[in-house]
Amino acid sequence: QVQLVESGGGLVQAGGSLRLSCAASGGTFSTNAVGWFRRAPGKEREFVARVTYSGSNINYAESVKGRFTISRDNAKNTVYLQMNSLKPEDTAVYYCAAGPVRVGVWSWDYWGQGTQVTVST
Repeated sequence: QVQLVESGGGLVQAGGSLRLSCAASGGTFSTNAVGWFRRAPGKEREFVARVTYSGSNINYAESVKGRFTISRDNAKNTVYLQMNSLKPEDTAVYYCAAGPVRVGVWSWDYWGQGTQVTVST
């Protein structure tokens, strides 16, 4: 069983930066893919970025490409989401998730509680 705890959220002005962290404990975190998702007020949860356990395969949502960077440090059991050039539309609760990739299918078996990111104009 993997437990995930997000941190690093907060209030930032448009154009600013934040770095989110997702710290894992228990289970075999280093063999799991990790993803970041977000849920804005009144909207459904959406995919933001994901990375395989080796870091060799990374994908981003079109809305964050070129602004967000996902990375992982398996020695620290932590995955990061560096968010630059933030926009008000990036305001959301950000969640990290982990799970295996089987035959090209990404599964999100474990979820954190989320961290709030608010971008002001």
